[in-house]
Amino acid sequence: MSLTFGPDRQTREFECECCNAPIERAWNFIYSDGDPYAVYFANCYHHRDRDHDAWIDVIFGTWGDGPDAWVDHVAFACRVGPVAGQTTPASTVVTAGLASPDGSLFGLKLDREAALQHPRLSDFWAASDFVLEHDPLVRGHIYGS
Repeated sequence: MSLTFGPDRQTREFECECCNAPIERAWNFIYSDGDPYAVYFANCYHHRDRDHDAWIDVIFGTWGDGPDAWVDHVAFACRVGPVAGQTTPASTVVTAGLASPDGSLFGLKLDREAALQHPRLSDFWAASDFVLEHDPLVRGHIYGS
């Protein structure tokens, strides 16, 4: 499986509701062997009194138009950042779509327990690793320039 980004990557900056620190968001399609495969949303947090981390949501399912589009969407998420006792950032599965409203885009938002048992968990890790390695905003936020 060869992953690539779609041509329409977007970014946005807004303020955190808890501390007014900036949040930078990137989102785009991920293609697998040239076909739409998933959509990701990555929020990079610059909290003043908490960890400097990123939260990545990845949504899998059917992409396109028609009556069956989006009915099979399933969302995974992870937090990437400092972990006690480790010298490098780590990814931890969390509940998907916490900062997003319920709807057909995110589909079924998996919590940690459901995600860890889901048959697409390995697809999620491949997609989130791809985002960490290749999205310039996320990579810079987690690993530096």
